[in-house]
Amino acid sequence: MTSTTERPARAARPPSWWDRQGDLLMRRPFSEFTFTHMNWLMPTERVSRGDVHRPLPFESHRLDLTYRFEGTDRTLDELHRRTNTTAFVVLHHGRVIHEYYPGVFAGPRTRMQLFSVSKSVTSLLIGIAMAEGKIDSLHDRVADYRKDFVGSAYEEVTLGELLTMTSGVGGLEVWDVPDSDIKRFEQAAMGGGDLAAVVRATQRRAPAAEAFNYSTLDAQVLGWVLEAATEMTLASYAADRLWRHLGADRDAYYWLTRARPRTALGAGSFNATARDVARLGLLMAHDGVVAGRQVVPRDWVRRSRGSDLPQLAVGALGPSGYPHYGYANQWWTLGSTAFDAFAAVGVHGQYLYIDPSADVVIVKCSAWPTQDDPGRDLETITALRRIADHFASTR
Repeated sequence: MTSTTERPARAARPPSWWDRQGDLLMRRPFSEFTFTHMNWLMPTERVSRGDVHRPLPFESHRLDLTYRFEGTDRTLDELHRRTNTTAFVVLHHGRVIHEYYPGVFAGPRTRMQLFSVSKSVTSLLIGIAMAEGKIDSLHDRVADYRKDFVGSAYEEVTLGELLTMTSGVGGLEVWDVPDSDIKRFEQAAMGGGDLAAVVRATQRRAPAAEAFNYSTLDAQVLGWVLEAATEMTLASYAADRLWRHLGADRDAYYWLTRARPRTALGAGSFNATARDVARLGLLMAHDGVVAGRQVVPRDWVRRSRGSDLPQLAVGALGPSGYPHYGYANQWWTLGSTAFDAFAAVGVHGQYLYIDPSADVVIVKCSAWPTQDDPGRDLETITALRRIADHFASTR
């Protein structure tokens, strides 16, 4: 029997610790620990370094230079303090010329949580898979590899559109809106939800191929396509085709979703030492070659350094990109030619900065208090440019 008395509305359940664990793990000062110990917190899959180790030559060089930011000359010590640096490695001509670990838990053998630097790693693996014939064309559709995406907004999206983040699926990536696409993605990844279901449910917001919109979901779909095409997990393919050729110091790893079937985040769960990330930078600075071996196709490396698409030019990315960046192939570009600087960038201040002309590679890991910070980002890029310019002028 139905009562005629109107019952008071039930109060919404406040978010639990489990719901909010992503926020808590990424909050300072906890993040100094979590960003260096993700393998203590989440399931993982190893990316084996293989049998070959090539130590990086070391030639200590004191960096007393300053950079100018907001009308003030600042030192690198100020940069590290102002931008919460945890690890900092500078290579010139393949040599470690400066190395510093101000992070509480950081050191040369510490594997760092790299966030969206992972996207750039996924791009390298896509290029390798294409060279092997595992992927036919950048015009291939998502549904050609993942039938479970038929009927979703991603069904007709091409791999080229995923690589340039022009899928048109999903809105602006905002971390401070509880029900945003990225927050639902994070909660599913870390809390045991169905990650693929979250991505499949994302709605189209714009026509494909027209405009850049930074999207972790685009990059995640790209990683799933790679796994389907190669019939290997992301970690095993990365180990066999990339990591074992670098001469890395340590195994890397991806952390995996809690829910089964567990999956790596090709969009953001790669962890490696700062020195080994610098080895990836050397690979890109040297046209995909390591010790005489073409590991990543040269044309793919060049494609990652700049794009001819006007909507991807420096300063043209719109509201989801800072004015000093362009975009190409899951990399952030800083100029218009193949020899200009470019970077892989992750939230909370993770950088792999590459200047091929100066033959300089810089890795900066950080523990920013927020995911994004336009001021800290611009200051960091300003300082990294200054370092590269310094060594370019001393050649």
